[in-house]
Amino acid sequence: MYFVYMDESGDDGYPNYSSKLFVLTSLYMPENVWKNNYNQIKDFRRMLKSKYNLPIAMEFHTKAFLTDKNPYRNYKWDLETKKQILKDWVDFIPSLEQIKFINVVIVKPRIIKEDYKVLDAALSYNIQRIENDLLNSDSRFLIITDEGRLGKMRKTARKMQIYNPIASKIYPGSTYRKEIQLLTEDILPKNSKESYFLQITDFVSYLIYLYSLKNFLNENFANRVAQLLEFDDVYNFLNNLKKCLNLKANPNDEFGVVNYPKNKK
Repeated sequence: MYFVYMDESGDDGYPNYSSKLFVLTSLYMPENVWKNNYNQIKDFRRMLKSKYNLPIAMEFHTKAFLTDKNPYRNYKWDLETKKQILKDWVDFIPSLEQIKFINVVIVKPRIIKEDYKVLDAALSYNIQRIENDLLNSDSRFLIITDEGRLGKMRKTARKMQIYNPIASKIYPGSTYRKEIQLLTEDILPKNSKESYFLQITDFVSYLIYLYSLKNFLNENFANRVAQLLEFDDVYNFLNNLKKCLNLKANPNDEFGVVNYPKNKK
């Protein structure tokens, strides 16, 4: 059995939206390494407490941390310290046992259909790639996510187990059926405040959001983020995480980032 944690960056609205990108990230690992990974994270959080006075039980929400929202602004860290905290996370995450990340980005300016379902598409692409990766391992998987979009996500996951058309690479424009076989149970809820694994998923998801902002839209970071990070910083962070990114999810992207709809050239 594999545990899969999913979290997102950006909003899933369309045609009305506040962000041009929606990123859905999954972190997954075999159940037999879960406990050891959990203990490693707890030790890491103790180190952050000792080094930066970041409370062990406080949720680490990456966007809020970068944009100096509460409760993080109360700690009055300078920019260099905040950047070092991010570096510590990036150095730590690859030390976790047998974890992988799949990142799916929906690039809304590329969308043509007005009824395009952003969350449905992102979740479908993500689940399909988890299934592809685990198909030869004789393992099933269970998905855990924050409660916000649970109803929509359950509906999509149930549908994929009954009817799941896949675009044919051999015959463009046609599809074939490939129902999801390895997903166990409905998608289960977990408050991100109570899950270190969801917080790590959020961390990677926001890095992918920043990477995609420049890579797919050629747009600059928001001012508060730009005070702290340049694109080269984000690129180097992802390069450091590369060993635990599922690069096969999209061999055409350096970091395996799946992005849809496809860019019409």
